[in-house]
Amino acid sequence: MQEVAKRAGVALSTVSYALNGTRPISDDTRQRILRAMDELGYQPHAMARGLASKRTRIIALLFPASGRGLGATALEIVTGAAGAARAMGYHLVVWSTEAHGVDELRSLLSQGLVDGVVVMRVRLRDDRIDLLRTMDVPFSMIGRTASPADVNFADIDYDQTTREAVDYLVGLGHRKIAFLNHSRESFEAGYGPSVRAAGGFESAVRSAGLEPIMWLCDDAPQAGRQALDELLVLHPDLTALVAMNELAIVGVMHAIRERGWRVPDDLSIMSLVSAVQTAEMTMPPLTAMTPPYDELGRLGVDVLIERLERQAAGRPRPLQGLLPCRLVVRGSTAPPRAATATPAAARG
Repeated sequence: MQEVAKRAGVALSTVSYALNGTRPISDDTRQRILRAMDELGYQPHAMARGLASKRTRIIALLFPASGRGLGATALEIVTGAAGAARAMGYHLVVWSTEAHGVDELRSLLSQGLVDGVVVMRVRLRDDRIDLLRTMDVPFSMIGRTASPADVNFADIDYDQTTREAVDYLVGLGHRKIAFLNHSRESFEAGYGPSVRAAGGFESAVRSAGLEPIMWLCDDAPQAGRQALDELLVLHPDLTALVAMNELAIVGVMHAIRERGWRVPDDLSIMSLVSAVQTAEMTMPPLTAMTPPYDELGRLGVDVLIERLERQAAGRPRPLQGLLPCRLVVRGSTAPPRAATATPAAARG
């Protein structure tokens, strides 16, 4: 820093102000300092800066370990979050911990490695949120708890999403529509998307004068195969399936082909809140309610950094956003066959 100050013709303290933003300096002075840093190949040491300023300018994205791993949808969120952090002069690290691994999280937080945390895969009652509150660590959520009144969050508007999905299928003429959710374990643990999407689907179907058919399914292709077989045993007149389970959809599509059926001739399939690349990987491509996952990741980081930057002024009013999904019609949905004919009878 002394070499940078000498080359830029400024005091050592001015270089420090330029790096940590603790005092304003002129644009001309800042540019001279940046040029000197570039000429000298100088890179500020993040941990050293943290010791001096009590800020690391590092934030953690808390992603609980699970059998699902980091799929296409989650990857879009991470990419959006990383881009937002970088644009605002922060670094993003991903912490993969168990959903209830609060002891591990407490240990990580106590080391002062990060300025704040963005929490993903939020449950309606989430031990991680309770811990962050207790330790007074700044945080935001991608998702939300049952009572997020005073917390920054960004989430999907599941009521709007499920309503538009059901309205679209009802508009095509479907009257027997099933909802394929995530696993029973996720649902009973209060995983927010599972619970909220199920509630939204049931409400939308009942509003259309229909009976809801809802099924919990493990996040695996084989589970999707089995789920479709079981659904058709109980509801042989099923004409449409709305699925919020990317891995299970793969198995559903295989099971349909094994029966000699075609999508959408024999069964319409619609994907709920899944990434574009997921919807376009199947044959035919899936009609989907497409979420702005990249924007969701950016917003989750933005609201956290907004709080970090304004900490000195006290805690501002929480920033909360529900983002709508967009209906993208592809080749997996169509009007149902005549109500008097089952798929097999229609082909025979």
